[in-house]
Amino acid sequence: MQLEKHPITGRKAGKEIQFLFNGELLKAKEGQTVAAALMANGIKEFGKSRKLLQSRGLYCATGRCTNCFVTINGLEHSISCTTVLEDGMKVESNNADPTRREPNEN
Repeated sequence: MQLEKHPITGRKAGKEIQFLFNGELLKAKEGQTVAAALMANGIKEFGKSRKLLQSRGLYCATGRCTNCFVTINGLEHSISCTTVLEDGMKVESNNADPTRREPNEN
């Protein structure tokens, strides 16, 4: 369920945008976080824990617990609950340790 108009502020939902999750084209509203867009599309499992292979997804929604890690546009282990979705963004599940990056890489 998504609010089309906020009951108190009157703010309306943003325009519709598209993004890819694990190769599947999905729709979202402009201004949503990646995690909110995934949840709005019925996706609750964002990946698996590396050791016990347990489902990972939205937990705290504040960026503190790191349970919602996904790969965004090739950047592994990005926090989905605080990253605002952009049109055409490519999001993938995280199911393993991140690739080691050199200190001067972004």
